[in-house]
This record gives sequence, structure tokens and C-alpha cells, in this order.
Amino acid sequence: MRAAIITISSSKAAGEGEDESGPRLAALAEDLGAEIAGRDLIPDERAKIEQRLRHWAQAERCELVLTTGGTGLAPNDVTPEATRAVIDREVPGIAEAMRAASREHTPNWMLSRAVAGVCGSSLLINFPGSPRSIQQTGSALRAALPHALALIAGESPEH
Repeated sequence: MRAAIITISSSKAAGEGEDESGPRLAALAEDLGAEIAGRDLIPDERAKIEQRLRHWAQAERCELVLTTGGTGLAPNDVTPEATRAVIDREVPGIAEAMRAASREHTPNWMLSRAVAGVCGSSLLINFPGSPRSIQQTGSALRAALPHALALIAGESPEH
């Protein structure tokens, strides 16, 4: 399985500070057995986000495309809108599980607008921008993601 990681942060893309979320997300993908096909660090710009999602899902055919950042309520948090423009089918249970996993860690868990969905044969998931939150939400998804990826690939794993 191949995975791509996209960090979405205008400040990090401008060179202000180090991207800690991208490496954390890459480690999560590797823990799932993925080979990291590539990583991007881009600003909070909807057109750029859509372009990179399409690149990794359609041109590169990565089975898993993970984003970090841009899922909150700030005016420039447009990752969910960009993701919805690219996916064919939404998988709301993944985003719901991520919010539920965050609930015990932050009173702001309900403010996440993260989206997950299928684009062709790729699973796209928006993760929070916080490295700590990536670990917390990733743990909630770890058991179900291999099954989801198998189903998307057309395999018939046992339920």
C-alpha cells in the first residue's frame, strides 16, 4: 500500500516553524504498513489542496491520502471543502470516530470539520493539525483502516 501525506498550513509553507504534524502522520501510515510515496507542505488554499489531493489519489494512485491541518473554523480552514470537491463518496464514520476520540482530550473536539471519503480507489482522510491529536485520532482508526482499504480495493475480507 502506498500513502501520501499533505500538511496544510500557510505559516509552515511560508517557512515559519517546523512541520511536526506531517512526520507524525507519516509514522501513522507506516505503522499501518504503508510506503510513503510522497509528502507535500502547502498553504491553506483550496485550489492547491484540491490539486494535490487529485495528484496523489488519481495520478499517483496512492491507496491512502492523509492530510493534516485546515479542519477548524478559521476563515482559511478550507481542507474539508477541498476534500469534498475531490471525493466520490464520503465516509462519515471515520470523521465521527476521530471527533469521538478527541472528546476525552479537548473541550473543542466538536469544532473539527474533518472529512473522509473515497476518490476512485483511494481513501482520503483529514486529520487535525496538532501532532498530539494525530496520535489520538489515529489510534481510534487503526483497527478499521486495513478493512476499509481492502473493501475499496475490491477485496472481500471477512467481516
